[in-house]
Amino acid sequence: MSFPYMAFPSPSRLRLLGLSFLFPALVSAQTTPPAASAPATPPAAVTAPQWHLLDPEQDGGVMGISARRAYTELLQGKASTPVLVAVIDAGIDTAHVDLKRVLWHNRKEIAGNGQDDDKNGYADDVLGWSFLGGPDGRNINVETLEETRLMAKLQPLYAGKVRTAVPAAKRAEFDLYQKVKKSYDAKVKENGQRLKEFSQAYTENAQGAEGLKQALGVSRLDTATLRNPPTQDPQLRQITRGLYTSLQQAGFASLDDVLEEMKRGLKETQDQLEYGLNLKYNPRPIVGDQPEDTKQRNYGNRDVHGPDPMHGTHVAGIIGADRENSLGVLGVAANVQIMAVRAVPDGDERDKDVANAIRYAVDNGAQIINMSFGKYYSPQRPAVEEAIKYAATKNVLLVHSAGNENADLDKTLQYPAPVYQNGQRIPNMITVGASARTNDENLVADFSNYGKTQVDVFAPGNQIYATLPGSRYGNLSGTSMAAPVVAGMAAVLKSYYPQLTAVQLKRIILDSAVPYHTKVRKPGSTTLVDFAELSRTGGLVNLYRALQLAQQPTP
Repeated sequence: MSFPYMAFPSPSRLRLLGLSFLFPALVSAQTTPPAASAPATPPAAVTAPQWHLLDPEQDGGVMGISARRAYTELLQGKASTPVLVAVIDAGIDTAHVDLKRVLWHNRKEIAGNGQDDDKNGYADDVLGWSFLGGPDGRNINVETLEETRLMAKLQPLYAGKVRTAVPAAKRAEFDLYQKVKKSYDAKVKENGQRLKEFSQAYTENAQGAEGLKQALGVSRLDTATLRNPPTQDPQLRQITRGLYTSLQQAGFASLDDVLEEMKRGLKETQDQLEYGLNLKYNPRPIVGDQPEDTKQRNYGNRDVHGPDPMHGTHVAGIIGADRENSLGVLGVAANVQIMAVRAVPDGDERDKDVANAIRYAVDNGAQIINMSFGKYYSPQRPAVEEAIKYAATKNVLLVHSAGNENADLDKTLQYPAPVYQNGQRIPNMITVGASARTNDENLVADFSNYGKTQVDVFAPGNQIYATLPGSRYGNLSGTSMAAPVVAGMAAVLKSYYPQLTAVQLKRIILDSAVPYHTKVRKPGSTTLVDFAELSRTGGLVNLYRALQLAQQPTP
């Protein structure tokens, strides 16, 4: 998946929040030494701001999925069966206090003996499998983009040539090269400019935040501090009031969180230029497989944690964080197990790995698969589609994120696409866009992809609070966060109505989505459009309504 699988605030958006005007005045106002950073918060009683679980009618118009209401009014005392959800991602922190009880364990495998006890082709796959690791224990962290891989392959063949000089049998490949080169060159230019802007914005805001902390004598600039600052200085009170309002509107809990997102965004951009768009970079020898051989199955290693499990840990927590331990956060689904399948690096995933990850999950009993990744070129698309069809034969539902480039997918496909190459719609896959918490012009997350035919439905994906590595918690944004909301809903439905097929689960989730005709900003622009025109259903998912529909006789 391309680097922005989580949505980071752009420099222009951060300036709109009023974060860069502070600092020339505040640098000279520093009168106290910097306060110590606040320590990481340990797990505590469930008080997290999980707005996505709330009900629009009962909770002040917050555009959640009505999960809390569903558990209270519809599921209390009802019997359920365990459901296995596979998370194909970058890795999961398997020691997280809010996840370790709900992780899938392969009971047929003996941990650490180096043997393939269950004869499934993967030795010591106790918690899942990684298709990004080598037999020596090393792992791929950062990969190239698919455009980069195609450029490295095609540029030596076609650079400097004109179409008429290319043999007729090779002209389709030449046309692909021309298309890829245009996209690749644009990304190099875009990321170079973004790096410059991010660096400047981060420096300005980090210095200003430190100045404000010193001026106020605080260690953290959260909304509580900004709302009631420990100062009577009228200039500082005016600044903090403005920041408080801006953070509230943008859904951030603190200025520190904004800076942390900026820092991640800066690193993502640096990595994209240094690795993702580097024609000479190739980490695949770490794995030791034959990348072009899509029939090759048995490669990788047992390390499902990986070098950076932040994304997958957050996704897993949205789906199924422990609802019984009175710690941290609540997953959407209660009686659930999470299978970790590592196939998504920083950069673009390879089609071969995606296909094998789907097959691994299906063969080991997954009933639902979350796929919070995507890209815009798929050279081994047939292999992925074969795996999706295989999942369909085993009655497995796939939930896929729509992507974060504020693009119209009706004009530009993102892969895995919701349709097969022959144009037939995939019956066991849901494609999900990201929504925000207020029913106004900001209802659609400004980063989310959309499409009247290619995106099925929207779900909460902006500032979603869930698990992070190290038994921590925090907000992340992206369609990567919206997809697991839907995967969690599917798990709840399957748990209480185990007879439901993958196709029926999809139908219930889509048919129960609440349609809205709110005038919203079309992602990537200031143009107001009807929310209902941005997806097939025109709606937001709702667990309460889905459960009500599931109770009705199956047609």
